[in-house]
Amino acid sequence: MPGDADASGQSLPASGEIPVSGVTEMPKSKQTPKKPGSRRREASRKKSSEPTPASRQSREKNSTAFETASANAPLPLTEKGNNRRRQPVESKPPGNRVQLPIETTSQKPFVGRGAAEERRRSERDLSLLTADPGLRADPSGKLTVERTLKPVSSFRGRRPSEGGAGSSVEENRPKTRSRSPQKSVPKNAQKRSTSPLIYGARLLILGVGIGVMAGTFLSMFDPASQYPAQTTEQASAGQTQQTSVKSGEQFAVASELPALEMKQEITALKTELQNLAQQQTDLVAGALFVDVDSGEYVNLNGNMAFSAASTIKVPILVAFFQDVDAGKIELNEKLTMRPDLIAKEAGDMQYKPPGTKFSALEVATQMIVISDNTATNMLIDRLGGAEALNQRFQSWGLSSTMIRNVLPDLEGTNTTSAEDMVKLMGLVTQGKLMSLRSRDRLLEIMRRTVNNSLLPQGLGEGAIIAHKTGDIGTFVGDVGMIDMPTGKRYLAAVIVKGPHNDPRSTELIRQFSRKVYQFFSK
Repeated sequence: MPGDADASGQSLPASGEIPVSGVTEMPKSKQTPKKPGSRRREASRKKSSEPTPASRQSREKNSTAFETASANAPLPLTEKGNNRRRQPVESKPPGNRVQLPIETTSQKPFVGRGAAEERRRSERDLSLLTADPGLRADPSGKLTVERTLKPVSSFRGRRPSEGGAGSSVEENRPKTRSRSPQKSVPKNAQKRSTSPLIYGARLLILGVGIGVMAGTFLSMFDPASQYPAQTTEQASAGQTQQTSVKSGEQFAVASELPALEMKQEITALKTELQNLAQQQTDLVAGALFVDVDSGEYVNLNGNMAFSAASTIKVPILVAFFQDVDAGKIELNEKLTMRPDLIAKEAGDMQYKPPGTKFSALEVATQMIVISDNTATNMLIDRLGGAEALNQRFQSWGLSSTMIRNVLPDLEGTNTTSAEDMVKLMGLVTQGKLMSLRSRDRLLEIMRRTVNNSLLPQGLGEGAIIAHKTGDIGTFVGDVGMIDMPTGKRYLAAVIVKGPHNDPRSTELIRQFSRKVYQFFSK
């Protein structure tokens, strides 16, 4: 009605029309100040600004278009983290419609100098609202827009199932993402760590396999397979010698041992030796020299038996290393010096108190290096006695070598021959009676012999001899292996029987040694 006031306290036009939405009131600073006599012009303008029925109908149409445009407008989006997410709007009955207020400003009638311009602006703003049919005006004069809300899913833009106006609120709530159940992996399919022991076992199996293959391949080219059957049997016999158990059966018998090969006798050299021996009519000499490489030899009464004196210690030393190889004696085994084993004449052990202990290797070394008689008796006892040793000597083919009494045996009952001594040294050199390690140790001990008054005196410079002397006054002898600077190796054994402590006996041995060395040096 005319003269009524709106909610803001301003008066509405008398016709009851709603002020134009979106028209901004002109600031007072820009309004034209009233001048005297302008009342008449204002009344005229006010009358002209009253809406006509046509304009009122146009406003209602524009209001309806505004409501339609506002209802189709999209809902606001909210930023949450890095994902854009629609903000759910709770539906409200009826029909999921909501009213949005639109602030309006009451306007006074367009008056003044700029009234025509303001009117044109207002009409232009109203033309923009014609597209929204949901524009409504309440009795207070405010414009509102009615909008039908469409359910929008709150999770990644997915829409819930459409339920119309009666859809429940639960359907519009954000749904929690459900994780698909992980498939359990069988324990057997999981990667297992391999133990270092398994790796070691695999490498061991691989190494054994490669070794078998390599051995099979190399056996096809084994030179031993090209040797005659007789040589193989001889090698087998030599191996059997080192694996026997009983003292008399450690090694093969003499018939199974290859004899030292003596091919051709050196007659010229033999004649020279005979001439030297005949110059001493009261001396009897037995000698044998053999070139190991060529098989040439000189034999002068070589098979004649003589008193062995200390040369009997050579076969005892060979028997000792045989038992070492057989595991019957340890080199560091302690041997006790009993009173019944103490002997005079030679050696230093006799001066030790009875009950003194010595290692087996020390006893064997003293027996050869300084010709200790006590050490010899201790070894004879440890090796099973004289009878057991004699059986072993016979098995080696030493027909003249025998122990009848313990040392010093000044009566000369223990016997041997030059041929037996050379044969024994030949078997040692060829490694037929013992292992190569024991052979090397035996020769090293014999090279340390202190008494060098016999065979070594006839050798030239640079020659090396491993030997053992013997002397009981009436019998003097020397047995050894000589390596010449030229590489030639020969075996020597000389035993001379003569008056007690006659220097001619020792001199004859030196002369024989010199003649043979000079001949082999040519």
